Amino acid sequence: MKSPVTGKQMKLTKKESSLTYRKEEFSYCSHTYLCEDSGEQFSSTALDELNLLQVHNQYRDKHNLPFPQEIKDIRQKYGLAASKMSEILGLGINSYRNYENGEVPSNANGRLIQMINDPRKFRDIVDLCETLSSNQKSRLIVKINAMINVLTENQFFNSMETYLFGSKLPDSLTGYVKPNFYKLTEMVKFFAERLAPWKTVLNKLLFYSDFLAYRSQAYSMSGVRYRAIKMGPVPNNYNSIYEFMYNQGHIDIINIPFSDTVFGYKFKPSKEKEFQADIFSATEMDVLHKVAETFSKMNTNQIIEFSHNEKAWKENEHSKKLINYKYAFDIEQI
Repeated sequence: MKSPVTGKQMKLTKKESSLTYRKEEFSYCSHTYLCEDSGEQFSSTALDELNLLQVHNQYRDKHNLPFPQEIKDIRQKYGLAASKMSEILGLGINSYRNYENGEVPSNANGRLIQMINDPRKFRDIVDLCETLSSNQKSRLIVKINAMINVLTENQFFNSMETYLFGSKLPDSLTGYVKPNFYKLTEMVKFFAERLAPWKTVLNKLLFYSDFLAYRSQAYSMSGVRYRAIKMGPVPNNYNSIYEFMYNQGHIDIINIPFSDTVFGYKFKPSKEKEFQADIFSATEMDVLHKVAETFSKMNTNQIIEFSHNEKAWKENEHSKKLINYKYAFDIEQI
């Protein structure tokens, strides 16, 4: 951004700030542009949104309120328009759409939206709804009953996801999105197609992709939790996650011996399942390409050393802690 005072390119600055939201105070990483000649600070719509999103995310996390993507996903799985969902829930006609677009719901409305994520509970609300015609109600209940049957059939997969990723509630360790096995799988497939990375390298590619996405939009890509270990940041429970992806046929993992006792693992794309780019936003695709380009010419040791320069690793490696996504704003090298 150019200075309106001098016309020169300004420097993006960051500092710890606080903001009162709904009578509660929250700390966040404030971003502004500095005109070094005049000493004046300026902002932009994008920076204002990034700053405010950090506060909204903390408020939602503290009060266990759903995040915009969750709210949208709940509606879409029932195949309803936002206005129709508002009608069924007894909200203002535009309320549900506004919540999907980022408006923070009241605690009561947030709890209501979370509750209807369970098809059984949503069926009860639909059954009591007086604004739907009998035909509309019957068709929707038939659809919900089918979803309940599928939910029962998919209990193993849902249990496996919980085992692999832990709690599915968004928080500061997931980048404020629900852990998403499908999206993480597509990230792995992206890098497998372009770089055929070793496992140690793949761990870093995923870390940088999620954290750079968070730096740009205050949300991670996959919702995966990362842990700091000796070799650098890694997805928590990564060995089990990759094994499950392999068993599901999403990727190929090639076992390459270096000696009689030492093996390496290379990730290559499955011939049966192609990368699905349409589930990523334009910002997220830019991040994936940027990460792939940055590390394409580095070997494994160079990438490990690169990740060891990050504050996210330095401050968490000693105790092998999970890494808070707030460290995304400290990534300077990419």
